[in-house]
Amino acid sequence: MMITAATVADKLTAYLQHKLSLADLVDWAEDTIQNGDFADEGLEDVRDVVARLGVADVRAFGLTWGDCESLLMKLGYSAHVEVAAR
Repeated sequence: MMITAATVADKLTAYLQHKLSLADLVDWAEDTIQNGDFADEGLEDVRDVVARLGVADVRAFGLTWGDCESLLMKLGYSAHVEVAAR
């Protein structure tokens, strides 16, 4: 599978929507850095974001909402929050 900005944005979105755990996101990122086939378009930014996600389980790095927002922006996406009553 070709890794693109959209691929990474989808994974990060799944994490933010609690469909993917932090551990699973980190595992995916680590595997992708080692074995991923990255698309040429936006290669540097996509690899930088995946590398950053790969260390998100390290206490010194973590992954805050602001981090997610910045990473998505680097990929050409914006994040919006919607709050709804249950």
